[in-house]
Amino acid sequence: MKDAAPTTAPETFYLKDYKPFGFEVEAVELTFKLAPNSTRVLSKIRFAPKENAADPRFFLHGEALKLISAKIDGAPVTPELIAGGLICDTPDTPFTWEAEVEIDPAANTALEGLYMSSGMYCTQCEAEGFRKITYYPDRPDVMSTFSVRIEGNEKVLLSNGNPTGSGDGWAEWHDPWPKPAYLFALVAGDLVNHPDSFTTRSGKDVELNIWVRPGDEGKCAFGMEALKKSMKWDEDVYGREYDLDIFNIVAVDDFNMGAMENKGLNIFNSSCVLASPETSTDANFERIEAIIAHEYFHNWTGNRITCRDWFQLCLKEGLTVFRDAQFTADMRSEPVKRIEDVIALRARQFPEDNGPLAHPPRPEQFQEINNFYTATVYEKGAEVIGMLKRLVGDENYAAALDLYFDRHDGQACTIEDWLKVFEDATGRDLSQFKLWYSQAGTPRVQVSEDYADGRYTLTFEQSTPPTPGQHDKAPRVIPIAVGLLSPNGGEVRATEVLELTEAKQSFTFDGIAAKPVPSILREFSAPVILERETTNAERAFLLAHDTDPFNRWEAGNALATETRVSMVTEGAAPDGAYLDALEKLVRDDTLDPAFRALVLSPPSQSEIAQSLHDRGVTPDPQKIYDAAETFAQTLAQQLETSLPRLYAATTVDGPYQPDAHGAGLRALNGRILSLLTRLDGGEQAARQYQAADNMTQQYAALASLMKAENGESQSQAFFDQWQSDRLVMDKWFALQVACAAPDAAAGVASDLTGHALFDMKNPNRFRAVMGALAGNHAGFHHVSGAGYQLLAKNLIALDSLNPQTTARMCAAFQTWKRYDSARQALIRVELERILATEGLSRDTHEMVSRILQG
Repeated sequence: MKDAAPTTAPETFYLKDYKPFGFEVEAVELTFKLAPNSTRVLSKIRFAPKENAADPRFFLHGEALKLISAKIDGAPVTPELIAGGLICDTPDTPFTWEAEVEIDPAANTALEGLYMSSGMYCTQCEAEGFRKITYYPDRPDVMSTFSVRIEGNEKVLLSNGNPTGSGDGWAEWHDPWPKPAYLFALVAGDLVNHPDSFTTRSGKDVELNIWVRPGDEGKCAFGMEALKKSMKWDEDVYGREYDLDIFNIVAVDDFNMGAMENKGLNIFNSSCVLASPETSTDANFERIEAIIAHEYFHNWTGNRITCRDWFQLCLKEGLTVFRDAQFTADMRSEPVKRIEDVIALRARQFPEDNGPLAHPPRPEQFQEINNFYTATVYEKGAEVIGMLKRLVGDENYAAALDLYFDRHDGQACTIEDWLKVFEDATGRDLSQFKLWYSQAGTPRVQVSEDYADGRYTLTFEQSTPPTPGQHDKAPRVIPIAVGLLSPNGGEVRATEVLELTEAKQSFTFDGIAAKPVPSILREFSAPVILERETTNAERAFLLAHDTDPFNRWEAGNALATETRVSMVTEGAAPDGAYLDALEKLVRDDTLDPAFRALVLSPPSQSEIAQSLHDRGVTPDPQKIYDAAETFAQTLAQQLETSLPRLYAATTVDGPYQPDAHGAGLRALNGRILSLLTRLDGGEQAARQYQAADNMTQQYAALASLMKAENGESQSQAFFDQWQSDRLVMDKWFALQVACAAPDAAAGVASDLTGHALFDMKNPNRFRAVMGALAGNHAGFHHVSGAGYQLLAKNLIALDSLNPQTTARMCAAFQTWKRYDSARQALIRVELERILATEGLSRDTHEMVSRILQG
């Protein structure tokens, strides 16, 4: 089931054209009579016309629906069916609309609306899936209470809100909190629950359940603890209590996204909730904890207060990502979390911001809203809120959030509403700050310095390159956290936040005895690209002495980048001073092992390609790969005498615990093992694989062996052991491609698409193979073009089944113009082949068009 693109260009929707719906929706009653190919949905909705409505037309969205009957106030009517829905004449007074439709969940491979996943009924209605369930004003500013009756033979019948009744073959639910249709949810299947409870700070008992397929009960305990921690944290930090009698989570195998915050019934991709030491890595545990927190936090920042229209998506998502980042920082390591977030931002959002898919956190237009669930909306949206908090301070931030919840509870809001509460709470004028929401692109901030007679001056110049549809960019408010270090490494000025508001602006520090070493953009205080002439000696100094953990890591990351760029462009050997600094740092047992692991993690090959491109050098993926391999081998040799001791010192004894300290040690241990494998051919990795009692160590050993082309027997053993566990097999599929040599990656991925366990209709499995191919930088960009051809072929095949996943995977091509003309020509052929596909979905059509035109 998909939405084919019309013969003309898909319709474009504009923020400026927003008009409120012309009717209030007072109450919604739904009855579902479940059947795999012929589910009947009966709706009974009370509408009331608004006075002086901007658009008085009674239009209800609807797609892929078979209308059986329609009534107004009990009398049959014959509405006009039009593209995207229906219109009908209505009374001038309040009336009751009734409709019966038939839908086909079993045929719904797009995984939007009501569909089936391995015999289980489930829904995904964000952003516009509810219109595939019944006729309704499917827009986020239409909020109403919902009462739902489900009739079916399934053991468990779930919907939003609180249960109000059940019997043999039926269950009824009522959600007392008004919500838009995108938050509607239904699940029906033969499920089992992992139960628990939580008592709110006001003394209310809440029933908690994680519902899973039989056999997965043993993988729920960590997720349940994460949920209870989230509920407690939201009370303690934001003062938000849960507001229903029950909170349900359901694990679903076939799901386009990570999870969905439907009111009281969160539906999760099973990979984002199921965990056990034997089947999940430390990274899986941390991700599950963060996603559970994210979806729970949406109960207030997304559900109780939602967005007026989809252009405001970053209002709920940016704020909730920021909140879940705060939560993870409190649960684990704040510096490590910040570094990891910046690594992800630079890997995903910066290329988006500086390429053909660039758009502001609040876009002005779109053709398909699913294409704007992006790193810019989520991660950059969170960065904008972090800047706002940094500018106003912790106390003012807390006061503004309290005002936001008090003023807008039960409303569908805009970015203007959000900023207004900060202006009212702090007295600040945020009109210039608002540019962060409307301007696309990553600002560049050039820094120069001057020192004389005890006075040190920093001068900043900001500019933002043109992006599609936006050329001249006004200066933004940029908070720049700065500290100053003395030549001997002591801190002479503690961190202070400078507010850059002009195109060029200087800041002076008096009473500085000697020229300091500046530590600029501490904690990555703004999502900008900092440009400053410096030396490797200064970077090494900051790596050794900076008191800000982020900038200490940043100095090491910059050293790593400069070293690899020199190796690629000049054929230079790895920088000896940098190798010495790394050795000193990795041997420093006083440092957080997770931090040491991050410093040992090199910049990605894609990052090096972007760095070369920014310097006017056309990146050669094979040379970048060769430089990475040479550096890793040289580092292993440099650390040769230390590696066995470091490996032993970072090996965690005792039962596995997914806590921050143990995870940090295992992360460092895994980095050490990968270097050790380069020297011993995999002897230690083979021993670790054999002895491992948890997935983190087993997977790290297997990855080291496969990277060394010495893990064929372990890979087969891993497959034999885990072939019946779908989530572990996603890891196996991905690892085959990720570890493949550049000239073999496309062939390995192609072979895997013919594997008996490969299922294109399962988004997790598709992403495991094709996402790993796109992530194998030198393999995907192999000069043969085989990687481009294979991805395009599979995207074309998937589009007719699942347009949403297809469109998002198209982003693998977004950096195509930074490569040489031969590769550009090969990619253009594939993009044009996708665009020429008959019946191409509007999701994919928009993405490919933007990539080609950008």
